[in-house]
Amino acid sequence: MTYIRLDLADLALAALLVAVNGALSMVLALGMERRLLVAAARMVVQLLLVGLVLEALFAQMSPWTTAAAALAMVLFAGREAVARQHRKLAGWWGYGLGTAAMLLAAGIVTVFALTTQLRPDPWYDPRYAIPLLGMVLGNTMTGISLGLDTLTGDVAQSRPAVEARLALGADRWQAMLPVARKALRAAMMPIVNAMSATGLVSLPGMMTGQILGGVAPVEAVKYQILIMFLIAGGTGFGAAAAVVGGVLRITDSRHRLRPDRLA
Repeated sequence: MTYIRLDLADLALAALLVAVNGALSMVLALGMERRLLVAAARMVVQLLLVGLVLEALFAQMSPWTTAAAALAMVLFAGREAVARQHRKLAGWWGYGLGTAAMLLAAGIVTVFALTTQLRPDPWYDPRYAIPLLGMVLGNTMTGISLGLDTLTGDVAQSRPAVEARLALGADRWQAMLPVARKALRAAMMPIVNAMSATGLVSLPGMMTGQILGGVAPVEAVKYQILIMFLIAGGTGFGAAAAVVGGVLRITDSRHRLRPDRLA
């Protein structure tokens, strides 16, 4: 199995495409050129650092360093999930709830895949665990962020309707059910769209990377199907945990709506 090596000249040539986008932004007065430059530079630095870290992790083959790297990924994902929300839960809940839901969902799904389908030896081999967690975590983060953002935003807009249901004798689960359903639909929509379009419309990055690396297309397809199922499971588990936690936080045990707990 062989692959085509890339050098710095190849990467610089591809970077010209980003420069063209920046030039178009300047010509059309979009004001995006600085953001494009910062985003591209940040991506390059982050990926280079990740590459160095992964080399060290692969060399050590330690469960503790693998767990530490996984925890760091979850913590950073929690921060990014909060940053994408317009209305946040007040206090540490805005960060803690999303992070806990991602840790639970992505952790369960990743360990499940490592111990039942992939079965590397040892099962915590970072060469498998870290990339797999990264793919599941990235999509789970999007689902949780969309779910919580829809939940908090809809509560703010639908407050009279929710309080009316509570006043008529509904408990907090019955009163919040329409809002929670809407939040879960929003959280699951990206992965549903991705699964619907994968294959005919788009070839996912993992599958494409394996094919470019010399893996037989049928084998690459098998891996991509596995990854999509894992992503769907992680997104569903994480979104459900986050939305249920959000409902518990926005209401109290006396079945009252608590808008004061929103930032």
